[in-house]
Amino acid sequence: MLTERFAASLPDWLLAHDAWRPYPTVEDRDAWSRLPAAVRTGHIKRGDARLGYAWPTLPATLYLEFPRIGNRINFETSYFARRYALTDLVLAECMSADGRYLDEIVNGLWLICEESTWCLPAHIRHQQAGNTLSDTGEPIVDLFAAETSSLLAWVLYLLGERLDGVSPVVRPRLKREITQRILTPCLVRDDFWWMGFVDMGRRVNNWNPWICSNWLASILLVESDPAQRLAGVEKAVRALDNFIDPYPQDGGCDEGPNYWGRAGASLFDCLELLHSATAGRLDVYGDPLIGEIGRFVYRAHIDDDFYLNFADASAIIFPEASLIYRYGRRIGDDAMAQFGAWLAAKQHLLSGREVTGPARVPSSLGRALPEFFVLDELANEAQTPPLVRDVWLPEIQVMVARDQAGTAAGFYVAAKGGHNDESHNHNDIGNFVVYRDGKPVLVDAGVETYTAKTFSERRYEIWTMQSA
Repeated sequence: MLTERFAASLPDWLLAHDAWRPYPTVEDRDAWSRLPAAVRTGHIKRGDARLGYAWPTLPATLYLEFPRIGNRINFETSYFARRYALTDLVLAECMSADGRYLDEIVNGLWLICEESTWCLPAHIRHQQAGNTLSDTGEPIVDLFAAETSSLLAWVLYLLGERLDGVSPVVRPRLKREITQRILTPCLVRDDFWWMGFVDMGRRVNNWNPWICSNWLASILLVESDPAQRLAGVEKAVRALDNFIDPYPQDGGCDEGPNYWGRAGASLFDCLELLHSATAGRLDVYGDPLIGEIGRFVYRAHIDDDFYLNFADASAIIFPEASLIYRYGRRIGDDAMAQFGAWLAAKQHLLSGREVTGPARVPSSLGRALPEFFVLDELANEAQTPPLVRDVWLPEIQVMVARDQAGTAAGFYVAAKGGHNDESHNHNDIGNFVVYRDGKPVLVDAGVETYTAKTFSERRYEIWTMQSA
């Protein structure tokens, strides 16, 4: 889709590095001071709590717990804790601009730069050395290597010269690490499976737009050489087409509504970056497929925090409220926009919500920033969950029906057909769920904590993955 429509124009449309200013930096005090006081105060409190933070260690043996005993949680807990803390500190500095957080920010940045790899142990098997410690000579780009790159790139953009006050070597180090670990490998290699350039016998899944969104952000924020910048964006766009082009025309996400947050929603992240970096010229929001991909999230909503949870999904999820609102506005779908506003009210976005816990997206400054600057719109939007009466998605063969549109009163039923060769599949053909007055009656068991077995040839030994 994108390459066919825009390849010829992209060289003329793509803004230069210094001309692209997607959001206010820390120096734009007027923009940050206009945010709701409760939001600013909440982030400053979280930043204050991180001062003097005891940054967790990531020893080699912790990384090796995954190949040795199948445990990925212990490493990931400390890995993500570093990124959560850094995000809290950076946002506190943006809210206050008083410099109190800069030393601790650099502590976090330096630690992350010192990590041998940004790839999780559960994903390092794609290196030639296999499932062991990382070979630093072969950077592997997985979901969270790309997320980490994007996080550091946004820190560079937001704080800029303020980092020089701590040390003049910080910014060059960040740019070098991002280039060596993400930009160069993604540009020169075609064999990362998530790119879709190598036939894997099935279409790519959420990894593609999720990584592409962070890859694009890293290119646009860090790469200043015009030729390299264009080459990187062009390749990311070609990779993204491998997600869009074979996508079901009904917009159904066979990975479930939880992974829609990193499938359809990450596609939206990509489209927003491309739209912004071309001054609005690259625009596909009127395409029917893009609209249907967005609508899936509210079509899968049952009531309150309950969602249809076929595949690797929990019944209770916390979708990105502001992203859903913005997606709805882009495609001209009032129901989707109002659903996003309703979620925003539930999540207390305007009153300085707690951003820890299950609703939080790991280290995603790229999603926090657009949220901040639509809060005024969200405050004035109607807040209504669509609660559609019936849905039929013929390509993924999922049906939904409820007694009445616009209310959870009465019965709700959903069933799944299709096939079992899907991403995050649970052998759940023929499975169904029933709710009454918005409460579960017959449920899907959902998904357990991921281990080494989850994405291995032993996946279907796990009871939640079995048809019975």
